[in-house]
Amino acid sequence: METKKPMNLELEQVHPKECARIPTDDGTFQLYLYESGLDGKEHLALVMGDVEGRENVLVRVHSECFTGDVLGSKRCDCGDQLHAAMAKIAQAGRGVILYLRQEGRGIGLKKKLKAYNLQDLGYDTVDANIMLGHQADERDYTIAAHILRNLDVRSVRLLTNNPEKINSLNGLGIPVLQRLPLYGAMTPENSRYLITKIERMKHLLDLDDLAVSGGRTRSGNHRTRLVDGWLSLFGHDENNPSRPAITLAYAQSVDGSIASRSKKQMRLSGEEALVLTHKLRASHDAILIGIETVLADNPQLTVRLAEGRNPQPVILDTRLRMPPDVLLMQRDRQLPWIFTGKNASARKARLLVKTGARVVRCDTLDNGMIDLNELMQKLKEMGIGSLMVEGGSKVISSFIDVRLVDRFVITVSPRLIGGLPALESRGFNGPLSLPFREVKYRQYGDDLVMWAKPQWNGE
Repeated sequence: METKKPMNLELEQVHPKECARIPTDDGTFQLYLYESGLDGKEHLALVMGDVEGRENVLVRVHSECFTGDVLGSKRCDCGDQLHAAMAKIAQAGRGVILYLRQEGRGIGLKKKLKAYNLQDLGYDTVDANIMLGHQADERDYTIAAHILRNLDVRSVRLLTNNPEKINSLNGLGIPVLQRLPLYGAMTPENSRYLITKIERMKHLLDLDDLAVSGGRTRSGNHRTRLVDGWLSLFGHDENNPSRPAITLAYAQSVDGSIASRSKKQMRLSGEEALVLTHKLRASHDAILIGIETVLADNPQLTVRLAEGRNPQPVILDTRLRMPPDVLLMQRDRQLPWIFTGKNASARKARLLVKTGARVVRCDTLDNGMIDLNELMQKLKEMGIGSLMVEGGSKVISSFIDVRLVDRFVITVSPRLIGGLPALESRGFNGPLSLPFREVKYRQYGDDLVMWAKPQWNGE
């Protein structure tokens, strides 16, 4: 983006009119109101501490966003950035937040709402502005320079991810000595907006930092981000009335093995990728595995390496082979829902129910597997909106075969095992050829993690 040409600071002025003390959760600020001869609007400066004649003053140049700042809209990160800037300035004990009346990157609230409607039709934030006859960003920072001069701020450390602000202030005679990143919270609603900032507007954002830093709620508490930045791009489409949103996640070696042939317990993922798996678990309502995984690995299926609640364990166990003494059956945790066939032992079902598990009977198919479509309908009725599947090869192949996958998260470990493959060669109705779309890759430690959506035939 080209740097806007600065207006002549000597020809136009921005005049201070009023100042009042403003106590907030972050501390007490002084709020200055300025009238501008440049655009006829009133602009604000929120000031903490003595900034007159100071160098290296912490400054945030914030453009008005009614939807984000006031309503807490999740379509952008503006409100989070505003509150984060207040907190950082309060921590430093001195600084300035300039609140410029440049709604919608300068196009105004009415046009901004029109742009939102275009975004709902599939256009990104840049294209939406252009379709309405505007530039991608029509903001001007001359007023910001006037106010900083009036406050006698000599040089700044700028809280921003936008290189245009740095270039503009420097060009207007306000030295920017340091840029400090400012992260809000990332949500499925604003993820595309943030990606557009990075890819088309060259903002200096890192999605992983967005994921771990979080934002601030109105009560001043920090949110905890549970999902990795790239992963949150997919969100959860919970609008399907008949089933949960389904994420299929597993780890494999370079040669496609998910376990050794001896079936001895073996951890493929490194520590960093394992933390990601636990974040992923925490973002789902339930987690599903087959009974073979229970018997082989005795898993806990809990969130131990990340913050968040444990998902509801769901076990596929057609013949009720579930041992009553495995970790999943311990009373100090969320006990599993066990889905079994209609002909499974009634005595074993009573025993498992007595220990605290929930047993649900479903139809079985000719191959002996539980009817997954019926299972998904039951889970939806039981209040499950999102499901993570971590099964073995039989479970993985079964979900792919009936097209019950909305997203894949596959971790590839840099080793050769020569073990059991992730997909059963006879597990599909016809040849398997499944291309992916919206593919993203990131490295975690030595592991490579791929996120993708399936491109089913006919889509």
